[in-house]
Amino acid sequence: MNEVVITGVGVISPIGDSPDAVRDSLLESRSGIEAFESAEISRAFPVARVPGSFESSFTRLERPFLDRTTQMALLAARQAAESSGVVNFSSFGERAGIFHGTVRGGGTTEWEGLRHFYAGRKTAKPYVIMGCMANAAASFISIKHQILGVTACHTSACASSGSAIADACRYLRAGDLDIALAGGAEAPLASQFLSAWDGLRALAEVDADDASRSCKPFSSARSGLVLGEGSVFFVLETRSHAQARGARVLGVIEGWGVASDAHHIGAPHARGQVAAMRAALRAAGVAPTQLDYINAHATATRGGDPVEVQAMREVLGEAAAQVPVSSTKALHGHMLGAASAMELLVCLLAARDGFIPPTAHLREPDPDCAGLRHVGELLQGQRVHRALSLSAGFGGVNAALVLRAEHA
Repeated sequence: MNEVVITGVGVISPIGDSPDAVRDSLLESRSGIEAFESAEISRAFPVARVPGSFESSFTRLERPFLDRTTQMALLAARQAAESSGVVNFSSFGERAGIFHGTVRGGGTTEWEGLRHFYAGRKTAKPYVIMGCMANAAASFISIKHQILGVTACHTSACASSGSAIADACRYLRAGDLDIALAGGAEAPLASQFLSAWDGLRALAEVDADDASRSCKPFSSARSGLVLGEGSVFFVLETRSHAQARGARVLGVIEGWGVASDAHHIGAPHARGQVAAMRAALRAAGVAPTQLDYINAHATATRGGDPVEVQAMREVLGEAAAQVPVSSTKALHGHMLGAASAMELLVCLLAARDGFIPPTAHLREPDPDCAGLRHVGELLQGQRVHRALSLSAGFGGVNAALVLRAEHA
C-alpha cells in the first residue's frame, strides 16, 4: 500500500503568507479578523481578509481571466510547488494530478458580469465565463505547472478542500498517480455574498471592544461565523516517489473520510461527522486514543458547535477528556472551500513544531459544548504525533483527515 506524504506547502491567508508566518500567528494568537463596512451594506461585518492586491503578480494578458480566488490559488500552488522542488510537472506525464476545492469559484468575476448586465451592457466581456467557472483555478494551475493527469474540482461546501485532498490521497494510495497538488481557495468577501450570508442570520456581530475578537467558537458569547478568504495547497506524493527524487517529507496523511449526514440542507447532524471521523481513523489504522490533537470545524454558530461536540464525544469515547481540541477559525475565520486545507496546515505546523494552538477568546465555554478537552491557552512543548482535522458543510457534507508527523 502506498503511503501518502506531504512534500510541499503553500499558503495565502489572513494570518500569514507562508507556513512560518502562519505558525507565528498561531503562537501569538494573532487574529486576521477586522471590521468591514461597505456603501452597499447598511452595517459592518467582521471579516478575515488577506491584505493587499495580487494584480502585480500576473501579466496584463492574464489578469482579466483571473478572479481573486484564482489568483490566490495560483500563488499558493506555486509556493507549494517551489517548496517541494518541482515547478514543472510535465516530466511526470499523466502520473501527476491537481485537486482543488472551492465553494464559489470565480464568484467575484460573476458578480462583476451581472453588474455590467444590469447597468445596460447586454453582452458580457469575453473573459467572464472562463473567469467565473468553478474549475478555473484548477485548470489555470494545470496550465501553469504543466500537470497532465487528473484535473478535479470539488465543490462540497465547507468540506470542499478536504474532499479534494481525500480524492488526491485515494489516487495516490491506489497507485494511479505518483504526485499531486491538492488544496483549495476562496474569496467570499464581496458585498453581495456577505449580504447573502447575512440573510441566513449566521454572521457574527462585530465585537464591541475589539473587532479582531469577533469569532468565538465554543464560547457562550459566540454570535456567529466570520467569513475569511485565502488559499492553501499541498504537494502530495507516494513515499516511494518522494524518496526516488530526494524530496523532503514534511508529514504523512494517514487517513481520510468523507461522509454525508443526509439530514438537512442547512442544519448539521452528528451522524455524518461521526462517520467521516471514523472512516478517517479506520483508513489510518489508528484508534481515537492515538490522537494528540483535533482541529475542529467549529464555526462559532449556535446550532453547529454543539452538534460537532456531540460527534467528537461519540467518536472519542473515554478519550474525550484527554484529546486536546481547538478551533483556529477564531483567528483566520471561515475560509469556506479553503477551510479544510488551512486547518490541515495548522495540524502539520502543530506536529512539526510541537505546540497546540488554542481556541482564541474562549473565556466561558458554552455548557452545550462541554465534555471535551477544550484548549483555551497555547500549549507548547507538546508531542503532536498524530492530529485529526474535521470539516462540515451545508448539505450535510463532511470530511476528516488524519495527519501523522514525519518524525518519531
